[in-house]
Amino acid sequence: MPRLLLSLIFAAAFAGAAAAQGTAQPKQAVATFAGGCFWCVESDFDHVKGVISTTSGYTGGHVKNPTYHQVSAGGTGHAEAVEIVYDPSQVTYAQLLDHFWHTVDPTVKDRQFCDVGRQYRTAIFVHNAAQRKLAEASKKKVAAQLGKRIYTEIDKAGPFYKAEEYHQNFYQKQALKYKFYRWNCGRDQRIKKIWGSAQKGEG
Repeated sequence: MPRLLLSLIFAAAFAGAAAAQGTAQPKQAVATFAGGCFWCVESDFDHVKGVISTTSGYTGGHVKNPTYHQVSAGGTGHAEAVEIVYDPSQVTYAQLLDHFWHTVDPTVKDRQFCDVGRQYRTAIFVHNAAQRKLAEASKKKVAAQLGKRIYTEIDKAGPFYKAEEYHQNFYQKQALKYKFYRWNCGRDQRIKKIWGSAQKGEG
């Protein structure tokens, strides 16, 4: 087989494998955030212009290929998280960070709203030095804005395990259940209280 043809075949196969694994393609980048229930994080980021895809999953733990039941039990060290593929020409990482902060309660440790446990911690999993620098700067800014200790962790991104299929786009597949969960959990009410106070300059 001619060498040029063989090279083209290998290149095509590699590109196909990368797409199948959800790897960001040229002109795309990846951000990973943990903000409590990943159903809510997915919904919050799917509405951001420039976001190409969101995937619910588990990261930051010590068990390979964890299941939802393992993670929710709290013994794997993972956090429910969302991997976001985005177009940097339409939305910057700094803008994604700003959106993240305004959709979580960063003033509590190892919990978010009605969900309690380390698996529901808030965290920013950075993929490179540039993301880390921006994340650390934004965390300091938020601490100054809110006038409180910020418990959101900034960690190096590691293995990300896609959650079970029924969790993907749950807010669309089970819209009524999702809306009831989100309202009953008090997520939006708490966020409004936190950031409303910050805009007014209250502690």
